[in-house]
Amino acid sequence: MGNDDALAERLRESIGRLVRVTRAHADSLPPPHSALLGLLGREGDMTIAALAQRRGVRHQSASRTVMELLAAGHVGRHPDPGDRRALLVALTDAGREALDRDRRARRDGMARAIARALTPDERARLATVPDLLDKLAAHTADEQE
Repeated sequence: MGNDDALAERLRESIGRLVRVTRAHADSLPPPHSALLGLLGREGDMTIAALAQRRGVRHQSASRTVMELLAAGHVGRHPDPGDRRALLVALTDAGREALDRDRRARRDGMARAIARALTPDERARLATVPDLLDKLAAHTADEQE
């Protein structure tokens, strides 16, 4: 395995572990709920089929998550103005508040961990990482198109 391959694998493992730990220790929404609410918050109303496609999950899984979110009052449904036979799933005010609470809980947990675990020099180095990850994500997306 080359240096870039080893780095890519270590980065993938570390990011995955960080995401899992952050989700497990925050008072947060279940990952499918958070992901779907986040997608609706970023991209607006969409059909269950579009949600499933964008999330890379089966229609049945997206439909089940939407039903759970409907029961919690976090999403609503309304007819698609472009196709009256289709229903669009929409984020409600309660859903936006739940998503905001979820994001705050995860952010606050991460901030506490940074403050406790890292030296000032390590925090300064960590501050450069988001830009590098954004650059890497953009390049990876370009390669997949």
